[in-house]
Amino acid sequence: MAVIYGAISAILLFWHAAWDMLFGDATALGTSWSWVLGIVFLVLTVRGVLFPVFVKQIKSQRAMQALQPRVKELQEKHKDDRETMQKELVELYRTEKANPLMGCLPMLVQIPVFLGLFHVLRHLKPTMPEPLKTLYGWSVTQFDSASSAKLFGAPIAASFRSTADELSLLGADGLTVKIVAAILIVAMIATTFLTSRQMILRSGWAEDPQQKMVQRLMLYGIPFSLLISGLIFPIGVIIYWVTTNLFSLGQQTWVLRKYPPPPTNGGPAAGRQTASKAPAAPVAPKSLAPRVGAKPIDPKRGGAAGR
Repeated sequence: MAVIYGAISAILLFWHAAWDMLFGDATALGTSWSWVLGIVFLVLTVRGVLFPVFVKQIKSQRAMQALQPRVKELQEKHKDDRETMQKELVELYRTEKANPLMGCLPMLVQIPVFLGLFHVLRHLKPTMPEPLKTLYGWSVTQFDSASSAKLFGAPIAASFRSTADELSLLGADGLTVKIVAAILIVAMIATTFLTSRQMILRSGWAEDPQQKMVQRLMLYGIPFSLLISGLIFPIGVIIYWVTTNLFSLGQQTWVLRKYPPPPTNGGPAAGRQTASKAPAAPVAPKSLAPRVGAKPIDPKRGGAAGR
């Protein structure tokens, strides 16, 4: 993990140095913008690197959705022989270049980044011995500057549950920290919910009960868990999380327009297709019979038969 801590620190310090050239150590609205923007652009850097992976994830999901009818056929065909069924599914995924695990890859890649930033920000304490301040490529000056950095008066290294002693060392007011942290936690929960909801609504609910349960867990379970875990997250980590979610909302909007989900049996596209191919309504036999008093039709001439 030391490599990850060093990489996260290097990106954060790079962007801080870039913004520090514009703003210096000056603060506005009780905010150290060079450090806050450093965290924001850390997100943009990571998500920019992961963008090709995200596109592959969407393509894999579309391929998996298109293969669902064939997957169900194989499951029904080999429901009594799970070994054969697994071999057939693996061959199907290999032939069609679909990877069921690709959907989890972007999230798995971001976990070490999140943990790295969490560790680095929790490391920012004014009482830290000087030899430890220079870990992960930091200088003592950079460490002292970051440990005193604030967002609207709340240190980015503080959390909602920071003790009075910790806040005293950071030179922070407890009420200010709780208000700023609470607002950010609400924003983190809301944007996490909206991100999951956007993907599910555009891709559709899964028909498989287990997959649908996973979708519900992503939609409701993760935002609820953040209500608890967000209390111990440093404010800087919550800034990272909210920025990531906002980036994801914009990214998913673009990608889902470029790679729309395939039409399903219950979707509007399927409804239009069904309507266009629907057979004509049957005509009642009585409507084909000649009216009383009408002249008979000669089928060869197409007109009234001659007498």
